[in-house]
Amino acid sequence: MTNNSVRHEEDLLGDLDVPEEALYGIHTLRAIDNFPLSGLRVHPDLISAYGFVKQAAAKANRALGVWNNAPDKADAIDMACTEMSQGILNEHILVDALQGGAGTSTNMNVNEVLANRALQLCNKRPGDYAYISPLDDINRNQSTNDTYPTALKLAAIRKIRKLEESLAALVEAFQIKEQELSSVLKIGRTQLQDAVPITLGREMAAYAAAFGRDRWRLSKCEERLRVINLGGTAIGTGLTAPRDYIFRVTEDLRSITNIGFARAEDMVENTQNADVFVEVSGFLKACASNFIKCATDLRLMSSGPEAGFREIRIPEVQAGSSIMPGKVNPVIPEAVTQAAIRVYGYDQQISIAAASGNLELNAFLPIIADSLLNSIDLLKNSAEILRKKCVEGLSPCKENCRNHVEGSTTLVTALVSRLGYNKASEIAKKSRSSGRTVRQIVCEDSKMMSNEEFDMLTSAENLLRLGDPNYEKS
Repeated sequence: MTNNSVRHEEDLLGDLDVPEEALYGIHTLRAIDNFPLSGLRVHPDLISAYGFVKQAAAKANRALGVWNNAPDKADAIDMACTEMSQGILNEHILVDALQGGAGTSTNMNVNEVLANRALQLCNKRPGDYAYISPLDDINRNQSTNDTYPTALKLAAIRKIRKLEESLAALVEAFQIKEQELSSVLKIGRTQLQDAVPITLGREMAAYAAAFGRDRWRLSKCEERLRVINLGGTAIGTGLTAPRDYIFRVTEDLRSITNIGFARAEDMVENTQNADVFVEVSGFLKACASNFIKCATDLRLMSSGPEAGFREIRIPEVQAGSSIMPGKVNPVIPEAVTQAAIRVYGYDQQISIAAASGNLELNAFLPIIADSLLNSIDLLKNSAEILRKKCVEGLSPCKENCRNHVEGSTTLVTALVSRLGYNKASEIAKKSRSSGRTVRQIVCEDSKMMSNEEFDMLTSAENLLRLGDPNYEKS
């Protein structure tokens, strides 16, 4: 490497050579050297959100007269922030997702990239910090401790909104199946044992309701995430920031993002505590639990195909075995289950990290950010592949469902209102010992009722209506 290919930068600890045209600087180099931990980059949505936060800070500073004598500098900073918010500068954010310092390395990487990109826009060389400084210009009136959590909350809100859309589409897919399968009677099960008949449609409706509730819960958590400490600088007191800046920077962020951010009434508290992320993660974990339950049910109902439940068919998307010809596995529900299990793990990490803060700051926001944003990604992706590759192509095995119902003693429960519990129990016992169906015993052997009355009592409409209209008082 020749002298012409590097630039010389200094910081508190000394000096380093930085590649001449690099948009990052000395602080980023030190972080890369200090934190070779996960090998994972900072989440791209956090980088994008940081672009918006830095742009809001720049607009507030500009409105207060900073850069009045250098409007081209202000324009360049604003444009660099726009590029970061659009994901154009992601490749220059090189620090590891996990890092010490409460996110300082991420903030400094962002500051350096924005400063050097703004210098390029001003037709100056990267590293000309006398003209645009990562600290005195890009980070002006800010701290990692107010910009990082604000960027995380912004990223989480934007991603949760997309997750809500994916959940809404999944709910709609289940509702369509509810209508398609409304008349397909099958055996309902409790504790994996035959219980009472139900329809496939009602089961699909239950999944739709569960994921609809997840969507509602997630929409409600946004109001907590909109409360931010931007302007609080180091510990929430706003030290070094002008009062006018503190009052307007949140308004500028609200204007730029069209999200109703509000400055925390107690910014010291808001800087200290990360429990809001635990709360949001709890909602994500609840959603993950519904994915596991639903995916497990779909695997069970499609099991077989010859020797299992075989109540539904799910789309065959890939060969299932390297040794068993013709085998096809329920890989989409299995993949979704694994994604949800990982969300459980991320939730544990978030809970521990949030509880580990000390005094005026939580130093572990980087792992909270990485875990939270990845959890949202996993659930959004799960909703999409479950819908597209499983639910939309799901079809019933009608004959098998009918045979299960006809051959099961569970039908006697539908006769209790007509025959009484003891008589129904006798019929079930006789059915099991003789191999005769409930219908055969009731309608042919004992002539207790006609086939028409039996059909009426065991119809899907009668079995699934709320309450029993055939109930007779003793």
